[in-house]
Amino acid sequence: MVFRLGKKLLEFFPNIEELFFADVDLAKLGLSAEEISKLRNPDWQMVEQDLCWAEQTNHHIITFNDADYPKLLKEIQTPPLILFVIGDLQLLKSSQIAMVGSRNPTPIGIETAFNFSQELVKADLVITSGLATGIDAASHRGAIEAFGKTIAVMGTGLNRVYPQTHVTLAEKIVDSGGVLLSEFPRAAGSKAWHFPLRNRIISGLSIGTLVVEATMRSGSLITARFAGEQGREVFAVPGSIYNSRAQGCHYLIRQGAKLVEQPMDVLEEFPDLIKKIKAQIMETKCSVKKNKLDCKHKKLLDCIGFEITTVDILVTRINLPASQVVIMLLELELQGLIKTVMGGYIRILNKT
Repeated sequence: MVFRLGKKLLEFFPNIEELFFADVDLAKLGLSAEEISKLRNPDWQMVEQDLCWAEQTNHHIITFNDADYPKLLKEIQTPPLILFVIGDLQLLKSSQIAMVGSRNPTPIGIETAFNFSQELVKADLVITSGLATGIDAASHRGAIEAFGKTIAVMGTGLNRVYPQTHVTLAEKIVDSGGVLLSEFPRAAGSKAWHFPLRNRIISGLSIGTLVVEATMRSGSLITARFAGEQGREVFAVPGSIYNSRAQGCHYLIRQGAKLVEQPMDVLEEFPDLIKKIKAQIMETKCSVKKNKLDCKHKKLLDCIGFEITTVDILVTRINLPASQVVIMLLELELQGLIKTVMGGYIRILNKT
């Protein structure tokens, strides 16, 4: 598939199918001889296999002209002509925040990505990232553990998860209601030039891009640049001047990215989201004030100590649905009784 000329080709061929049978000199449109040959002689066996694959549950192939093609992604300069998707298509229409950063972050970088992700999904945002090690993985996991949704845009085909150590994470993303997405053929492996292409999709799907930690050579700076070119918000978390993994974030801040220290710094750039969150918080506060701590809340609070307790453990201990436990935890947090930390919740000192 021709990745670099998508929008230009669509100007000549409104329907992608016409491209394969066009009676024009494709070389004049900028296609190489190899690209023209592949278009004139497609691998029909692979096409048939793809169509069979798309018949499976939660498997989808979306072309640029389809109603399910993400609206924001259509707006970028070089939108992909085709997307292979595993998961809930409706999620692609949700408001998304891209979270990216170093593949070799510091422990505080991992914790920051995890915590930001958990808080942002509570605001009904979907976390979009690239399934890479480090910040990407922490962002995906934070969303999942907070019972939110996350989208992984892959730099390989959907049949070839990279890195292989993230096969289980990819499965968890789909099982939790998230999405795996790629513009590459399903069997495509990992190639260096795939990842900058993937990065434009990560930013293109999102209303803003948050860079948590990045060196000056980090690919996440490419994602941030794409976001800026696409007219989207760019956010960066500052760090120590002695941390090389903070230098990329400091560079972005000097270039005009918004410095963020807490999730609300991101959310306040989107007034509609803030209104929704304030309404939810007021409703929850009224509920908490009215009911104070009922038996269920007291039982849940008793299950949380000064060491980290995961949501899964709390669900088991209190024997209530996970969705209900998450709401109760938010209510306890609003009362200042507990605090969200990486991996779960802890009791706040001097609070009973």
